[in-house]
Parts: sequence; structure tokens; C-alpha cells
Amino acid sequence: MMHHTVSFGRCSHVFRSPVEGTITWKNAFDYSGNSLRPPKFLKLRVSTDGTTVRASRVQSYVCCTLAREAVGVVDTVDCKKENVGVLLLNLGGPETLEDVQPFLYNLFADPDIIRLPRLLRFMQQPLAKFISTVRAPKSMEGYASIGGGSPLRRITEEQANALRIALEEKDLPAKVYVGMRYWHPFTEEAIRKIKKDHISKLVVLPLYPQFSISTSGSSLRLLEEIFREDEYLVNMQHTVIPSWYQREGYVKSMATLIQSELQTFERPREVMIFFSAHGVPRAYVEEAGDPYKDEMEHCVRLIMTELRLRGIPNDHTLAYQSRVGPVEWLKPYTDDTIKDLGRRGVKSLLAVPISFVSEHIETLEEIDVEYRELALESGIKNWGRVPALGCEKNFIDDLADAVIEALPYVGAMAVSNIEARQSLIPLGSVEELLATYDTQRRELPPPVPVWEWGWTKSAETWNGRAAMLAVLALLLLEVSTGQGILHQMGILPLFP
Repeated sequence: MMHHTVSFGRCSHVFRSPVEGTITWKNAFDYSGNSLRPPKFLKLRVSTDGTTVRASRVQSYVCCTLAREAVGVVDTVDCKKENVGVLLLNLGGPETLEDVQPFLYNLFADPDIIRLPRLLRFMQQPLAKFISTVRAPKSMEGYASIGGGSPLRRITEEQANALRIALEEKDLPAKVYVGMRYWHPFTEEAIRKIKKDHISKLVVLPLYPQFSISTSGSSLRLLEEIFREDEYLVNMQHTVIPSWYQREGYVKSMATLIQSELQTFERPREVMIFFSAHGVPRAYVEEAGDPYKDEMEHCVRLIMTELRLRGIPNDHTLAYQSRVGPVEWLKPYTDDTIKDLGRRGVKSLLAVPISFVSEHIETLEEIDVEYRELALESGIKNWGRVPALGCEKNFIDDLADAVIEALPYVGAMAVSNIEARQSLIPLGSVEELLATYDTQRRELPPPVPVWEWGWTKSAETWNGRAAMLAVLALLLLEVSTGQGILHQMGILPLFP
């Protein structure tokens, strides 16, 4: 028997196999189509000199759902001898009303949220300061209506504890950390704990079921920057689970929640199942290659297929909420769709927050208050809402399985300075996505034709553009002169 080391991307594995033969992995799920299909296989031909040749194409986002079974694998990872950690990544949210403005500043200072043209990127922080100051009063009203702050940190920490317990029950002792993108505990805080605990194998798990540049991508890019600056982190074994909406445990857990809420209606079969997803600018999908829309639509198909297998034939629709600014976002919009459903005579609607696994401002205030009121005004008499998954046991157990399946695929991020500049993510398709997005940073295209003026459907868009140009002109004037109303208000304290 010979030992061979097989690598894909950052993932390295040691095998004992005959002098020549084939090693086969079976995939947990097939992502294509409308439902979970028979497993796909990845085969590697092992030659006499120990080299390997890929015999079939690895599908996108497969690294962490590979290896339910491994034929011919003898040497596996002994996690009990390792110090294993799991890093949960999430958005974060203000915990008090005083936190709202600085939280919004952190959000809008992220170039993945507001993408300025190259020549205006020096305005990122002043613009974030301006927008966060202007938006803070209204946002504070929303947070006040849900108790004075976001419950996201509390729920995420509860999920982390539940995941730790689930891993222990599966005979994998591990420490679970929470790293938020825009508020405490920040990713940097979690990384300090990881280093202090001397973690040797790390699984990075964004708590976004579907991958998007503006959510998982932003968090992972920040993580890359932190890793590159630290010798310990650069050489730490790790892997990333970029999206997991297609996992059986997640799909069945969502279907169970929907099935349970349908029973609260007087006529369950007449209820329209209304999937409302967090929106992203359309250009992210069409210009930057964001897979979010495709993953979201596939996610809905998988859940509806599971419901149909349970004898639930209800109609359904998908729309996108939470758009900001004058650019065009993914359509159809949630508010427009609710109005349209009311005009079509729909009387019962069950809202499903498909992007979120924790309750926060977009579920508790935007869906439960704003969209519910809009639905009633539009003639929809019966309203319901599926809760976020939270710590639902089957969901957490499946996340634990995802972590365990990912562990054989951890690998050092870099073994040289050249490799240290490469992407953190060991999956080709996501790596290429982030690399393209980071290096090219293509400008956003006009949301409407350049010469479409007058009283048209784009009038509101152009009003927004005019307002943005006025803001930029104001900022440029104040930056160049050091005087003006924004300085007097203390909004631009960094410029003399």
C-alpha cells in the first residue's frame, strides 16, 4: 500500500491506496435541477508515481458537502487530537438605540454595500457618516418598535452554544465563536479568541444560507485581510462553507416550519406561500457575477419540492425586500408583489423570511409591521409569518453535520508569501467570484437608459441620482474648503 496526498484548492488529504487505482467521493447533494437528485461523484485516478488526475468536474460549492462516504480512504482526520474551532459569521445589529448611528456608519462604510466609482472612493467614509447620520432617526424608530435594539447577537450566540452541544453529541468537541461584520462582537474580536485558544483546525460558517457578495462575501473578504496580516492565521488549517441552502436538514426544517404555520389558517390549502428574501442590487448579479439570485430561486424550489412530497400543493411566489437608494435591485419587490397579490384576490398570505436564520429588524419590523399593514390595506385578510429557524434542533444538527463533513477538507491557507495573497476560500467558483469582484471592481451600470428623461417610470431613479450628485458636490465643496454646514454639525470632523 502507498500513501498519497491529494489536494484540491486549499484542501489536502492523505490516502493509502493500491499502487494504481481510483479514489471516489460521493457528494451529499446535487445542486442542479428542481430537487435533490441522485449523488454525483468525484473520481481521482492515482498513478504509480503518486500523482492524481481529476476524472470528473467538481461542481460549484461542493467542498463542504463532499465525503458522506469515501471509498478507499484509510487515513482520516482524528479531530480529538486537534483543537477544533467553528467561526460563525453574521451581520450584527445595534443592541441599544445609541448604537444605531455607529452601526449604520460601519454598514455604509463597507464598499460592498455602497460601491462608489473609483475616483470617488476617497469619499466612502464621509459619505457613510452623512448617510448614517441622516438615516439614524428613522432607523431608531424601527429599533424602538422591536424593543430598543436588535436581538441578533443574543440569538446568534444561542445558536453558537446549540451548535457546540450538537457537535459534542456527535463526538466532536469544538469551540464555537461568533464574528459580526458591523457590530460587536466584531470578527476581529472572535479572531483574537481563536488565537488565544490555539485553534489548529477552523471551519468558517457564514450564517447566510445563500451566498452573496454583500453578505458572506463581505465577511469573508474581511477575514482574508485579517488572515494575511497574521503569521499564525496564515498557516492555520481551515475551510469555509460558503453556502448551505441545499442541505437536506435546512430544506426539511424550513418545510416543517411552513407546514406548521399553514395549519394556523382556517383554509390552509388556499394560503399563498410568500418567500421574501433580502434584496441586492441587480448589477451585483448581472455585472459582478453574484450567485445569490440563482441560489435563492433554487432554494425555494427545493423547499417547495419537499412540501409537495408532504402533500402540500399551495401556490407560492418569491420577492425581494429591503432595497435602499436609487439603483435598481432584484425584482419583484416585496411591497409591489403584496399589492399585486391583493389586486389578484389573494386573501391569505404566509410570509417566509427565506434569507434569515435569526430574527432581526427585517423580520420583526419590516415584515411583521410594515408588510403586514400593507397586506391588510391591499385586501389580504389573513396574514401569517414563518419564524426564523433560530435554534430549531434539526437545523442545528444539520449544521453540525456540515462542520464534521468539512473537517477533512481543512488545509493551510498558505505555505509561501505568494500563496498568502490568494483567496481564503478553497472553492474554485467562489474564489473566482471574489477574485473578479476584488480585482476588476467594475462600475455599476446605469439602472435606466442614459437619455430616458421626463415623466417616465425612471423619474424616481433620476431624482435619487440628482440627490446623490448634490450630496457628492456638497461633500467635495466642504472637503476642499474645510467649511460648511456639515463641519458645523460635526459630521466631517476629520477634515480641517
